[in-house]
Amino acid sequence: MKLVCIGDSLTSGYGVVNDDSWVSLIKEPLQMEVLNKGANGDTTSGMLSRSYEDVIKNHPDYVIIMGGCNDFMSNRPLKMVTDNLTLIVKEASTSKITPIIGIEPAVNKTIAEKKWDSILDYEKTIQLQEDYRKWIIQFCSENNFHYIDFYNCFLEKLKDTSAHHLFIDGLHPSPLGHKLMAECTINLFKSLV
Repeated sequence: MKLVCIGDSLTSGYGVVNDDSWVSLIKEPLQMEVLNKGANGDTTSGMLSRSYEDVIKNHPDYVIIMGGCNDFMSNRPLKMVTDNLTLIVKEASTSKITPIIGIEPAVNKTIAEKKWDSILDYEKTIQLQEDYRKWIIQFCSENNFHYIDFYNCFLEKLKDTSAHHLFIDGLHPSPLGHKLMAECTINLFKSLV
């Protein structure tokens, strides 16, 4: 069994050592070959352009596709992001690869303004992330695809854990945040395999 994870810095593991990234943490528990095709700063357009090379040509059984936040922070419209995601999913499905969509954790505005960039419109980004999450859930429901709701995993964890423990800068997960993402991924795969 082989899994490819394609996405942006949340997949590549920006800000943590490689062994602490969620993609590395799932390898042993899933007993599966896992390829990390995350690229820092990538958008869904970038992911679409490299999907054939990074996903299809590796012939995985599964692909986790996760991106969108960089699009929203760059003022790209939701429709463009959903169109790109649809095409990536379609390409995987047509190639007999099971697509799984990752829903990114919501940006933490308070930390991001201090540690990332103080001039970005985080309110708008967060609203687009919420709309995108609803779209993904509906899209998966209508098409019988699986998704991993990292957004909700973080929301639940934030009930008893400070955001400062889950994020390094309001956008990127800390080692604890990556551990949580790994747990959410492993839980989904338990229901699949």
